[in-house]
Amino acid sequence: MATSENKMADTGEKLFIGKGEQPAWLTLGLANRHGLVTGATGTGKTVSLQVMAEGFSRAGVPVFAADIKGDLSGIAEVGEPKDFILKRATAMGLAFQPDEFSTVFWDVFGEQGHPVRATVSEMGPLLLSRMMDLNDVQEGVLNIAFRVADEQGLLLLDMKDLRAILSFVAEHAADLTTQYGNVSKQTVGTIQRQLLVLENQGGARFFGEPALALKDFMKTDSDGRGIVNILVADKLMESPRLYATFLLWMLSELFEELPEVGDPPKPKLVFFFDEAHLLFNDAPKALMDKIEQVVRLIRSKGVGVYFVTQNPIDVPDKVLAQLGNRVQHALRAFTPRDQKAVAAAAQTFRPNPKLDTTKVITELGKGEALVSFLEGNGTPAMVERVMVRPPAGRIGPITPEERKAIMSKSPVKGKYDTTVDSESASEMLQKRVAETAAPAEGPAGGGGGGGVLAQIGAIVATIFGTNVKRGKLSTGQVIARSVTRTVTNQVAGNVAASVGKSLGGAMGSSVGRALVRGALGGLLRR
Repeated sequence: MATSENKMADTGEKLFIGKGEQPAWLTLGLANRHGLVTGATGTGKTVSLQVMAEGFSRAGVPVFAADIKGDLSGIAEVGEPKDFILKRATAMGLAFQPDEFSTVFWDVFGEQGHPVRATVSEMGPLLLSRMMDLNDVQEGVLNIAFRVADEQGLLLLDMKDLRAILSFVAEHAADLTTQYGNVSKQTVGTIQRQLLVLENQGGARFFGEPALALKDFMKTDSDGRGIVNILVADKLMESPRLYATFLLWMLSELFEELPEVGDPPKPKLVFFFDEAHLLFNDAPKALMDKIEQVVRLIRSKGVGVYFVTQNPIDVPDKVLAQLGNRVQHALRAFTPRDQKAVAAAAQTFRPNPKLDTTKVITELGKGEALVSFLEGNGTPAMVERVMVRPPAGRIGPITPEERKAIMSKSPVKGKYDTTVDSESASEMLQKRVAETAAPAEGPAGGGGGGGVLAQIGAIVATIFGTNVKRGKLSTGQVIARSVTRTVTNQVAGNVAASVGKSLGGAMGSSVGRALVRGALGGLLRR
């Protein structure tokens, strides 16, 4: 038995996933060729995901996975040797060894994990448009807003910055239209309303600083095992568009930041994208092109992407063609549409003469799967029916107390927990408005009291309406003008005394009085 157990254990080059007539091995050197885990609800997709995540972690490969229902969190705690687990392990010649894996929890809302943030600039207009469900015209105006912010040197970090630049664009719509194309206040208003919807969905918590440093996903623990990063997504899934766009942003950032490495002996990171169909639902062509590009090229950055969904037909053909490692759990064929989906799923595998793939897909039991991984030369192996090995970690969710204890020992504890509000577009635009509105002041002191006169003239013109034609004056302004005439001599005398001190003696007093009377009198005689 010991020899058989050793044969069924992970090696430094491949992971043991399950066993049928033949063992099912996932080769680490081909794991960055991406993969697909599919099956109906309750057929064992989450357990298969956990088994693969544990294998990658043991091999020193960091993992990122979205946890929709909370079940994947059990990977952080020691597994329990229950009867059905021991029975399955024994049947495939595997010695069950309970284990736990170093885990970091993340949460966009900062409630069950460390906050995950990105800046508005990092998200960019394309993904923001997808997040807010904007049409082409609205997306074009959002692109103009980003362009203006860039040219004006305005940092777009959080929601209030985005609101501020949109307001700036609306105020200068006429000028911007001649330079960039049609910009209407109505379109900006529509974007602002969609932004409000996004805020109500919790988007405001996602945008800001400190922004996520992706290198924090790509760490190993003190034993050399890959850290398992779990995104708590039960609440995030209430806003499917926000969930899908956030994960796509992460993939895009990895693609932009990581250097080319070709085909490494093992991936630098494996990314599991659960409920993957949300990424493709109603996606515009520009976004689909970006997704296809990222999936096709991120392989050479050493990142493996594994989509998890119910049926292969949920994934567009161009993306599906990039997914070489397949795990297919049971599908049900209750309706004609279901039957077509089963047939389509069967056709995605390399045929096995010993299996009627279409029939077997509907007969698979819980924990069973049809598996086809890439072989040494990069071609798919023939499909095999296998029983997936039991996870070494706990199956099912952890308790709030266990989660709290794990977070207290997290390697990123304190790094992202407090929001930082840096000076950015909102504050910079407010300063510009304040500087423009401030009255122009001359130099203090000499100069014949020019600064004083300018202020008096501005006050009189604004408050008492002296810069308005007589026929346009209100009753209050007429009364104010009469009162002003009455006090003119008194004001003149006071200011003249001040000016006189500067000029000296009776001559200064006389000159000062003449200047003030001339200024006020000229205004009041209009």
